[in-house]
Amino acid sequence: MDLSTLGTETRNERTAELDRMPVSELLSVMNAEDQTVALAVRDALPEIGAAVEAITESLRRGGRLIYLGAGTSGRIGLLDAVECPPTFGTSPDQVVGLLSGGPSAFVTAVEGAEDEPERAVADLDEIGVDERDTVVGLAASGRTPYVVGGLRHAAARGAATVSVACNRDALISRYADIPIEVPTGPEVLTGSTRLKGGTAEKMVCNMLSTASMVRVGKVYGNLMVDVRASNDKLVDRARRMVVQATGADPETAAEALRAAGGHAKTAVVMLLAQCTAAEAARRLEAAHGDTRTAIGHP
Repeated sequence: MDLSTLGTETRNERTAELDRMPVSELLSVMNAEDQTVALAVRDALPEIGAAVEAITESLRRGGRLIYLGAGTSGRIGLLDAVECPPTFGTSPDQVVGLLSGGPSAFVTAVEGAEDEPERAVADLDEIGVDERDTVVGLAASGRTPYVVGGLRHAAARGAATVSVACNRDALISRYADIPIEVPTGPEVLTGSTRLKGGTAEKMVCNMLSTASMVRVGKVYGNLMVDVRASNDKLVDRARRMVVQATGADPETAAEALRAAGGHAKTAVVMLLAQCTAAEAARRLEAAHGDTRTAIGHP
């Protein structure tokens, strides 16, 4: 596939004089171009929804959400993965980000790493990918060999596969059970897919992880009740969430949090089901972590 024919590689005629624009005009055109990204993502919502269902099923059966990518795409997947434990209380191995070239490639580019599909095979084998998992391959161009190799290998191991590309008729789409294509068009800076392409991938990853976590009961209402209160800001946020979820006064919420070991979800169940922390924990375990089920509310 000729790289020059891809929409993400095409020269943007609206920014042909980018280097001569006043800063105000430059920023204005960047902002205008960015606004097209959300619309492109909107058109892919049916496919994103199908991917959420696959990821949810994986998580429910003890599998993982595994992001796979190179360069900016891989960094975006890794970023989404590392933010899931503090946000949703997931274990570090429940949402995984694999970046071609390894974790060090997050800060220092590893030249040529994206061109080696066998790297993806080795990376997936190292974490033991299997039929319980969903593997999401991210490539703005839609043709990255590392991602192609990873999707092929994941499928051979029985995993569900999802691809995310920023061009139509992407090569990686051929290797995914659920292909997601978000054609973002020419970049403001020709070929720099860290811009609109990266924004689109970040938006899709936000949807995949957040919606999946909502579906498996990691959220009550719109509150992140599984948050890990690991610093003063998050401790305060957890207390406010308990107040908002239950209507309790701040002192009662703080007391419930202390009894629940700082776990907001357990404190919410304690107050709404009027039970002890131990009983709330038992209820949550029986409900597979779903707060509404644990408190007996529809």
